[in-house]
Amino acid sequence: MSSQESSSEHFDTLEVSRQGAVATVRLARPDEYNSFDEKLHVEFTRALEELSGRRDVRAIVLLSSGKVFSAGGDWALMRECHEHVQNRLRITDDGRHLMQVLLDLPQPLVVGLNGDAIGLAASIVLCADAVVAPRRARIGDPHVRVGLVAGDGGCFAWPAAVGLPRARRYLLTGEMVGAEDAWQWGMVTDLVDEVEDAESRAREIAEEMAALPPLAVQGTKRALNRVTQLRAGEVLDLAFALEIMTLGSDDLLEGIRAFQERRPGEFRGS
Repeated sequence: MSSQESSSEHFDTLEVSRQGAVATVRLARPDEYNSFDEKLHVEFTRALEELSGRRDVRAIVLLSSGKVFSAGGDWALMRECHEHVQNRLRITDDGRHLMQVLLDLPQPLVVGLNGDAIGLAASIVLCADAVVAPRRARIGDPHVRVGLVAGDGGCFAWPAAVGLPRARRYLLTGEMVGAEDAWQWGMVTDLVDEVEDAESRAREIAEEMAALPPLAVQGTKRALNRVTQLRAGEVLDLAFALEIMTLGSDDLLEGIRAFQERRPGEFRGS
């Protein structure tokens, strides 16, 4: 990349560009609320892997298109995983790889929210080094509401961000957390009034980090990564294994139907 250009690699579900020492990754499935289908899983991981090896990239900004940062998991993908165990294993391996790359990223990652971050997206946000949110945004992990275990990062990212009591409270109900509460609890580092302010503030923070001595910044980031990796190592494999189990449950299909039909679910534990 030159000082200001898009990635030479083509992505269907996101856009990657760089200006100076700051790279930008933007989720680009607005019509699907930037939900993580299999392609976005793979392309997001690949984009981070590519950027992690670039010496000319000293900070990364993560943004999203449309009105929602990300609705989390893709319904069609969930149904496919319910039908076939091989799909469950494959998408779980993709999710594990995504978290490994995210937790090993040497450059600071700054998130600018344009709206709600849900499920997997919430876990990604809570693994970032700075999170800028407008007051209207919310963060939540509703896995349990659709019959799933919060396997893709929630069980270590939430306790690290808000403490174990609040993590239990919100992961076990799937309720959303408004930006002001998220800021007071430490999930959000910078609170802004308007959506358009979030992107500009995120870029300012990333540029500030990128202007500092890179050996010092990236060495500190690697040490912080180690703290998160140790916590993830305690629970992530178990959480993914339990999520695989619930991907095959009838409660998942009922949870999806209930959500789409805007009614309470009738769950049987099967």
